[in-house]
Amino acid sequence: MPKPEAIIATPAVPLNSNVALAKASLFKFAGLLGIVFILATGLLFFVAKNLDSNEESENAFYAQKAVESLEKNLRSTIKDYAFWGDGYLHLHKTVDTDWAFTRQNLGPTLYSDFGLPGLFVVNAADRTVYSVLRGELNTVDAANWLGQPIGALLAQARQGAENEAVVTTFLNVHGMPALIAAAALTPGADPTVQPDNGPSSVLLFVEMLDSAKLEAMGKDYGIKGLHIATPDEIHKSSILPLGEGGSAGGLHWEAATPSTRLLGLMLPLIAIAALLVVFMIWAIIRRTTAAARALDCSYESLQLSQLALAQSEARFRDVAEASSDWIWEIDQQWRFTYLSERFESVTGLSRDLWIGANIDDLLRMELGTVSQWLSIPKRRQSISVQCSYVDLKRSARFTRISARGLVNQGFRGTATDITDEVEARRRIEFLSQHDALTGLPNRTRLQEFLDGKLKAAPTPEHPLVMLILDLDRFKPVNDLLGHAAGDEVLNEVSRRLGECVRSGDLVARIGGDEFVLILNDLGSVEQVEIACRRLIDSIEKPVKVEDQEVFVSASIGIAMAPNDATQAAELLRYADIALYEAKAGGRKTWRFYANEMNTKIIERRQLENDLRYGIAHGELRLHFQPRFRIADGQMVGAEALVRWQHPRRGLIPPDTFIPIAEETGLILALSNWVLTTACERAARWPTNLFVSVNLSPTEFQRGNLVERIGVAITTTGLQAQRLELEVTESVMLEDALGALEVMRALKRIGVRLSMDDFGTGYSSLSYLRSFPFDGLKIDRSFVSRLGESEEDRSIIKAIVGLGRALSLSVTAEGIETVQHMDLLKEVCCEEGQGYFLSRPLNNDDFESLLMAGQELGKT
Repeated sequence: MPKPEAIIATPAVPLNSNVALAKASLFKFAGLLGIVFILATGLLFFVAKNLDSNEESENAFYAQKAVESLEKNLRSTIKDYAFWGDGYLHLHKTVDTDWAFTRQNLGPTLYSDFGLPGLFVVNAADRTVYSVLRGELNTVDAANWLGQPIGALLAQARQGAENEAVVTTFLNVHGMPALIAAAALTPGADPTVQPDNGPSSVLLFVEMLDSAKLEAMGKDYGIKGLHIATPDEIHKSSILPLGEGGSAGGLHWEAATPSTRLLGLMLPLIAIAALLVVFMIWAIIRRTTAAARALDCSYESLQLSQLALAQSEARFRDVAEASSDWIWEIDQQWRFTYLSERFESVTGLSRDLWIGANIDDLLRMELGTVSQWLSIPKRRQSISVQCSYVDLKRSARFTRISARGLVNQGFRGTATDITDEVEARRRIEFLSQHDALTGLPNRTRLQEFLDGKLKAAPTPEHPLVMLILDLDRFKPVNDLLGHAAGDEVLNEVSRRLGECVRSGDLVARIGGDEFVLILNDLGSVEQVEIACRRLIDSIEKPVKVEDQEVFVSASIGIAMAPNDATQAAELLRYADIALYEAKAGGRKTWRFYANEMNTKIIERRQLENDLRYGIAHGELRLHFQPRFRIADGQMVGAEALVRWQHPRRGLIPPDTFIPIAEETGLILALSNWVLTTACERAARWPTNLFVSVNLSPTEFQRGNLVERIGVAITTTGLQAQRLELEVTESVMLEDALGALEVMRALKRIGVRLSMDDFGTGYSSLSYLRSFPFDGLKIDRSFVSRLGESEEDRSIIKAIVGLGRALSLSVTAEGIETVQHMDLLKEVCCEEGQGYFLSRPLNNDDFESLLMAGQELGKT
């Protein structure tokens, strides 16, 4: 600082020039400060918006977890009843209401204990044969009660029968979202129950998402105000859609707004700081003007200027202390020279004790030290790093620091506390990889662990052993004591499994009562069997639940890498196959995976490869089954039926290879061959005959069906009206609007459309009225019982009358006897086909039939 004498000796400057210069400099400084305040305010609003967004994302995450947990619990509940030998006997083989409802095996307790308002059993003919509504026995139809068709849901449930899979979906039931679980009734692993070969009956559980249920879900997952979204709320951000595209409605909640609290706290502080700065600038202007006017004054005026400067610095320090971060400065030896007052309120530590201490003693980084980070050459000053420290209560906390170099070679920076953010992120990461009930790793963590172990390339001498363990006798625990008791048992079993493995092993829960164990360093079969015996013995010890002793056991399936598989998915699948064998072997035991267990799977894969080769190399054959007019015996057309002439297995029927073609995408190539070949052959027939071709439901969803039909007709020269396409009801069930558009396009080409297997679905009548069909075919199941069931005769008569009323041709399938023919004549059915009239014929035999004559009596 210059001495007073130097100031006095300075040549005088014109007064107006000094004042103007001082004011111009201060106005520039004021402008810069104004920009800083504007940027700080904008940044504050940005941070506030991010806080609200993060809160909304967290609420959405937990809402999704709540819904997934609800689905998982309902799947677990229905699985206990659907895959049960007694349930299969009493609700599929026969419908025993006394066993199911009166003896409460599948009755009112599901409403009183689990709150399930709806329970239905739908038989193989898709008729509701057993229903319980709010604990009361009822006779209502499931589709009527739900207010919508459920054919697709039943089909999915039956498809999962072999794997004992459960299907869940959300539907809008009379204005309220409902979770529907469907599972085919199977005997499970009960060797005393023999399954039949027909379609399975389907068990349906309905869980209504009413206000009480949503309130309980919200409390469990910390979601405030969880409720069904109203029409006014459906477009808001705090919405979780239920069902496909939100068809079942949506869930809405009251999103917290931490930004309100932040803005309420910080905006007044910024305003106060701005006022302080304005006041400071006003004071400086006054002081500076006075100094310019009295530049030749004595040393006293210089002291007044220094006092004003000190006050200015104090005001700046006050602004710094008002910040939510704490400010630090260190010297060249990395020792603290300054810590703001916020340091004590944020960390709980004493400033006096840490002034002079090394920064590395307080703050720690995962890699290296803070001093090493500060020493990085050409370090970008805009980059911040995360550090940790221990507060006064010996708790670990986290902060993010930024730093800038000082002229005297030290550093100055800020530190922001991010402990809550780190803990929230860790919690989310934990929940994403662990089971919410037991805390064990879930499927995601299991997959990561397996991938890591398999990359280490286990050897036959040191294999990686996978055990899939499923509890026996666990279902009665839930039935008799409730799911809370079942949860206690699962937690105790999880604890015991953890005690039976070593530190390098893994125990994961992948389903209701199913666990996976990954064991290392078990070099022999004997060691694995010892481990299995130890696990079963530990599980079989009694579990105390509410002063009662509960006993469960376990079955175990074993697969080992690399002997059985080297991929995680295959290892899981093989262990699951072995588990099924263990259950079939009497439970309470274990089984090692063997190649013969996978024979069926390998055969199916081989059949898929053979089919791909057969389509490309001309192994397909086309047979034709004539269709006759029942009144006069004249042939009216023929149905094209594809066969596969396998070089080793002989002639394979379509029931064997069509499902494989649909699953693998080969159906388009196969269908193109059938369409082209059928049209080529039919073009050589008499013009009064048509050819009928079956379409797969998957062709309506992909494959440009209309264009393919047009190409087949054009290239073969067949008249469009001589081609009939047979469509099953499942086409309309999957996508009614899309199917209607395709059918209208086909009708514009000129082809005929016929509904196949009429009478086996729920909504056939509505489809006949809405879709452009030319005819329908009565399912052979009705025709086969014509001589036995008066009910089926009445049904056929009604279908014929319906077809006549709608101007549709009616064809009866499966005519096997002369009695069938006589009865069909009585009800005036127009057309028929079946083995009594003619078996499917190869092309040569069919053309011989055409040459011999087309009358029924000549076949």
